[in-house]
Amino acid sequence: MTSLRLSELATHDHAVVEQVIDLRSPDPVAARLRDLGFVAGEPVRIAAKAPFGGDPLLIAIGTTRFALRRNEAERVLVTRAVNGAMNRAMTDATTPEKDATEDAGGKHA
Repeated sequence: MTSLRLSELATHDHAVVEQVIDLRSPDPVAARLRDLGFVAGEPVRIAAKAPFGGDPLLIAIGTTRFALRRNEAERVLVTRAVNGAMNRAMTDATTPEKDATEDAGGKHA
């Protein structure tokens, strides 16, 4: 598998985090990315991008979403997901639950 940067993924592409790149020691930005959940093995996807390829990128990890600057997303190395089951699992995990106030007819109470 070939590594690429998170910022290189297309919108809605699924991937798995490999590592966060430290530019210096200590690196507070890299540490913060790890604290937010950008850790090896974690499924991730680009939920949306700003128009014309600008900032920010909306990144989904599980049910959590983060807006990252492109230069921050460039520091996260990922492997593109090829397993359809993982793609479905990630989509299921990042799809909001049905509104509990909806009745059987699909209308709000």
